[in-house]
Amino acid sequence: MTTGFYVGCAGWSLPRVHWPAFAGEGTYLQRYASRFNAVEINSSFYRPHLPKTYARWGQSVPPAFGFSVKVPKQITHALRLQQCETALDEFLEQCLPLGEKLGCLLVQLPPSLSYEPAVALRFFTALRQRFSGNVVLEPRHASWLDAEALLQDWQIGRVIADPAVIEAGAGWQGVQYWRLHGSPRIYHSAYGPECLQAFALQLSHSVAAGIPTWCIFDNTASGHAVADALYLLDFYAKHFQP
Repeated sequence: MTTGFYVGCAGWSLPRVHWPAFAGEGTYLQRYASRFNAVEINSSFYRPHLPKTYARWGQSVPPAFGFSVKVPKQITHALRLQQCETALDEFLEQCLPLGEKLGCLLVQLPPSLSYEPAVALRFFTALRQRFSGNVVLEPRHASWLDAEALLQDWQIGRVIADPAVIEAGAGWQGVQYWRLHGSPRIYHSAYGPECLQAFALQLSHSVAAGIPTWCIFDNTASGHAVADALYLLDFYAKHFQP
């Protein structure tokens, strides 16, 4: 998976009010995938899934569908990126059965984790020795703004988060990953047409440049993610697709 525009939500739960917009048959994931072409698996952050589970998910969606998988908190929050080679091996053994549909790994760091060059170098070296696909980083400590050279060297993208916890950094520009948490009330607020139209315009630039571009709605707590993602998809198709 190298190019394309991937739009979806954090998880494939579908509020009943939106069921008519999706296929009426199949698993929740299959119905979700009848409209969206991407999903962010957040549950991997909290608990492992069996390789056969990932394989089943990958086999149940269309060929162009992409999964973004969140790196476990055991690696990012408990081990804090240190001495985690075994944990990385276990995690990748679980999710690699997604095959070509494994579009991205998401590394979200705790706000308390500051940038330590030696630690970060060892972690991303270990990760890149094991995985060559797209990886994006969502740091939440301002010191990670000093990591730009490292991210370029190891081709690690920077998550564009809304609302932003720290100042935006460039990161490697070979992948764009937008993670929309809901604003002003994080995880709850809907974005509304005006904001979504502005997002669509910005996203269209990286898509036009041939950069794999992800837009994941994480404002799921009050059920607005699906509506916002559907609106963005429809607006984008109408105004930016040939």
